[in-house]
Amino acid sequence: PGTSLKLPGTSQGGGPSPAVRPVTQSGRPITGFVRPSTQSGRPSTMEQAIRTPRTALTARPITSASGGYVRLGTASMLTNPDGPFINLSRLNLTKYAQKPKLAKALFEYIFHHENDVKNALDLAALATEHAQFKDWWWKVQIGKCYYRLGLYREAEKQFKSALKQQDMVDTILYLAKVYLRLDQPVTALNLFKQGLERFPGEVTLICGIARIYEEMNNISSAAEYYKDVLKQDNTHVEAIACIGSNHFYSDQPEIALRFYRRLLQMGVYNCQLFNNLGLCCFYAQQYDMTLSSFERALFLAENEEETADVWYNLGHVAVGIGDLNLAYQCFKLTLVNNNDYAEAYNNLAVLEMQKGHTEQARALLQTASSLAPHMYEPHFNVAILSEKVGDLQRSYTAAQKSEEAFPGHVDTQQLIKQLKEHFAML
Repeated sequence: PGTSLKLPGTSQGGGPSPAVRPVTQSGRPITGFVRPSTQSGRPSTMEQAIRTPRTALTARPITSASGGYVRLGTASMLTNPDGPFINLSRLNLTKYAQKPKLAKALFEYIFHHENDVKNALDLAALATEHAQFKDWWWKVQIGKCYYRLGLYREAEKQFKSALKQQDMVDTILYLAKVYLRLDQPVTALNLFKQGLERFPGEVTLICGIARIYEEMNNISSAAEYYKDVLKQDNTHVEAIACIGSNHFYSDQPEIALRFYRRLLQMGVYNCQLFNNLGLCCFYAQQYDMTLSSFERALFLAENEEETADVWYNLGHVAVGIGDLNLAYQCFKLTLVNNNDYAEAYNNLAVLEMQKGHTEQARALLQTASSLAPHMYEPHFNVAILSEKVGDLQRSYTAAQKSEEAFPGHVDTQQLIKQLKEHFAML
């Protein structure tokens, strides 16, 4: 327990329960900051790993290329109409590998811009031979290529060898990524802590530790490390956002509001921030600011998924002020923008139940539980609905699913107990 990211519920940190903080499909609490590298699904086949696209909306975004920062292809490298900037298939890699200065630039072009990992690896291998295996930079590049190809143990060897020659923060970050892919968070934590002894106060390393704790559901330790990050760099957006969301889910919306306002003062100006500001204002009972924040969020939303999130939260505000018709409209608008929004289906079903439309409610709940089997609410609502109608068998199976998703839910346990008494009487 507590040594794997695949079963984060087993951690000893006492993370918040799913009743307080929503969880993702893999059972981790939703973080306060979107990190592209952890969202991505792992490439299932070798071809997929080699031919990974580099756009902002795909499953494996740009950031998996570099440890500390993102490097985009520069404008000079945009493919011109007469054909590609460099024709890779015609290059004599052996010749270029012998010119160290040129080889490095060429490698970066092939790896970052063309995204041709195989050729990049060939060039790096030749260049490292030419440098008689004394150049740590090439070892890191070979490690990157192996990481992209899914050969994590080989990548680990290269990064370790590079670290022996030259102590670099970036290499430590890459090595930690390898360990996280191998599902060894404790090894990664130890690596970061050793790195901090050699580079005291290095923000990226402290932040790496905090992220791992957060993924392992150990929220209290994560918050401590994020605070350490802010001691070193008090404009670190990710740390401020994560501490803010942690306070929000710990029933301290006023404190969360201060963190999000700090982000606003720093010049972060996007849909997500105004969405969070709106929620904090609502729960901190500053109703004058709530709707204007959500309006601004809707105005700044860049795609339909963001719009759906804002409408969903507006639906909650409407439920909170008791305007159920408005809530109904908001959840409908959520589904118009994002048809896979399981939470909205669940909440619409509850509103339908209140109106007495049992069949519609059941259909909506089935959709919700098929879209998000990891959520306990739809299963629990199906159980209650079926029990009211008298369909005890269906109620019992749904209650068991709810208990699997969230073992500590008291209402589910009471329902199962009642049903068992019913069955005993029968």
